[in-house]
Amino acid sequence: MRKTYYSCLTLLLILATCLGIKAQSFSLESVKSYPFPSDLTSSAQGSRIAWAFNEQGKRNVYVAQGPDFKPRKLTNYNEDDGQEITSLSISADGKWVVYVRGGDHGSNWDEELPVNTTSSPVPPKVQIWTVPFAGGEPKAIAEGDEPIVSPNSDRIAFVKSGQVWSAPVDGSSAAKTLFTARGTNGSLAWSPDGSKLAFVCDRKDHAFVGIYANETTPITWIAPSFSKDASPRWSPDGKKLVFVRMPGTGGAPDSLLTRKHRPWAIWTADVSTGAAAPLWQAPKTLAGSVPTTHGQFNLHWAANDRIVYLSYEDGWPHLYSIASTGGTPLLLTPGRFMAEHISLSPDRKWLLFSGNTGPDKLDIDRRHIVRVPVDKAAMDVLTPGNGVEWTPVVTGDGATIALISATAQRPPLPAVMPFTNGTPTVLAQDLIPAGFPQKPLVTPKQVTFKAPDGVTVHGQLFEPMGGPAKKPAIIYVHGGPPRQMLLGWHYSDYYTNAYAMNQYLAGQGFMVLSVNYRLGIGYGYEFHQPADGGANGASEYQDVRAAAVWLAGQPQVDAARIGIYGGSYGGYLTALALARDSKLFAAGVDIHGVHDWSVMRYLNAQTDRFEKAPDAGQTVKVAYEASPVSAITTWTSPVLIIHGDDDRNVRFAQSADLVRRLEAKGVPMETMVIVDDTHHWMKHSNALKMGNATADYFKRKLLKPGQ
Repeated sequence: MRKTYYSCLTLLLILATCLGIKAQSFSLESVKSYPFPSDLTSSAQGSRIAWAFNEQGKRNVYVAQGPDFKPRKLTNYNEDDGQEITSLSISADGKWVVYVRGGDHGSNWDEELPVNTTSSPVPPKVQIWTVPFAGGEPKAIAEGDEPIVSPNSDRIAFVKSGQVWSAPVDGSSAAKTLFTARGTNGSLAWSPDGSKLAFVCDRKDHAFVGIYANETTPITWIAPSFSKDASPRWSPDGKKLVFVRMPGTGGAPDSLLTRKHRPWAIWTADVSTGAAAPLWQAPKTLAGSVPTTHGQFNLHWAANDRIVYLSYEDGWPHLYSIASTGGTPLLLTPGRFMAEHISLSPDRKWLLFSGNTGPDKLDIDRRHIVRVPVDKAAMDVLTPGNGVEWTPVVTGDGATIALISATAQRPPLPAVMPFTNGTPTVLAQDLIPAGFPQKPLVTPKQVTFKAPDGVTVHGQLFEPMGGPAKKPAIIYVHGGPPRQMLLGWHYSDYYTNAYAMNQYLAGQGFMVLSVNYRLGIGYGYEFHQPADGGANGASEYQDVRAAAVWLAGQPQVDAARIGIYGGSYGGYLTALALARDSKLFAAGVDIHGVHDWSVMRYLNAQTDRFEKAPDAGQTVKVAYEASPVSAITTWTSPVLIIHGDDDRNVRFAQSADLVRRLEAKGVPMETMVIVDDTHHWMKHSNALKMGNATADYFKRKLLKPGQ
């Protein structure tokens, strides 16, 4: 009997091992079926919140109201048509929801132009819409972008073709030009009483802050100079402005390869006279340069007559506060972490943000909601634990914090929690499809390893259970490059898709290592801004190569079957890996990557001026040597190249050029062109098409027969 028992147990263990991969297996369609929330916002009064949901390409506005915050669908767009929803806001009185439908607002250029993923002969428009919070039929107000609702809740100001327009919030009359100012106008900000509008007028080599009052009063230009001014913010009483001043363009050509301080300063101005004076000057160090993380300056005029802003000056993106009359700034958020997704409470007394900090040492690879008063370094991490939380906003009544929450398994959803602290209540869980494979998803592990020059690199390892003793492996390289992949679902829709893809590949039996290489955020200034990164030398590639070497040394990895994939900057590093190290990387999928930096650096180095940058020629040479095209002769590994031909972040020509070169070299290659979609796969079915093609390619190239 005992012998029979142990024989059965052994048989079950063998069977479980053989079926280990199958037990985790699920389709890409199922793991990408989650609803993704974005643009979370609140009204200035009451307890009303709104957000956009992308449900398999069908994007709609949802709202909720305290005290129960039961989600309610406000719009009814039922097609996977690639039309994103952005600039979502609620009027101060809570009666109206305003949004923009269309465009590609994550792009580097042409973000305001329509996206036509369905190749319709009549293309869609980029339009501003309003809909009553209580429910009703949405109304198209006008073609335009960047709408802001007046504090009086009666009208909208917005930008169209670089000029400022206005329309009633209820759409009762047609939109019309509010004023015309030479240049490209934007960064609109209503005065607290709604009687004036501050804006930025960009005139290419310089930019002014202006104030519009009415059609009979000339525009007031605030201390016009040869500078570039930005980010105007009103004082609570509407009598003053605070803004950022940076140098205008010009000056003698300087080195293109040498890192230089990018100066900026905070100024305050009297609205009635237009007179302005400097309040604070950024330290003249590399870390004191113009901040390049989310929200950039994050400038606000807060309560107690304090100005708050973000600076990288101590090596981390932190929040500071200074009296509007001047003095020594107060560091509000000390520590080795970054502040992102920053918002000011309606009473202007608190700053809320998502930070990679908390009581757990793994929190450097997460985000949690953090609160700090505007006048005291008394920071409080509100959502500790092993989840990921971001984009906090406070409701108008000050009672509730709304946020977006996720875990390693549960996809992102809106949540609410008491402002006085407590546990978040997750909303809309019933919108997760029944077929979503939440339980089989693995919990990624934090791993670290050293690059050859000693830099510590973080990664997330997705390790499947069961399967063969030696598994094929795939390295995922994020884009950006100022991004950070996390130990859970990501706050960006592009990287949430990547997280789902990594989970799917793990479910198919691959070890997957997501690499947070230098140039990324989350680990301090020197990691984010290395001296010889990107087109200046590609120092970050050694982090990617070190990841492959680390993987190859793991006992459960087959070192002969390591693949690599990534999109955008990740596509660039994928191509660089295949070009330089085909012996290490057996196959790759290069998704809309950059392949020749020298094209862009040449344009920067060459001008019609007699004077040239002293290292112009060297700059182009270094950029070429940092590019995959410089190592085509050693590229032998097979590759799949994917690109959408309406890409507004990386030129389609970058992949077209690479394809011609690889054809000439005879490199094994497959290609996929997705017509009329952008860098961000605005159409859900196109994202699935790209993802399934990527997974299928790795299965064919890296899996052994029978696996």
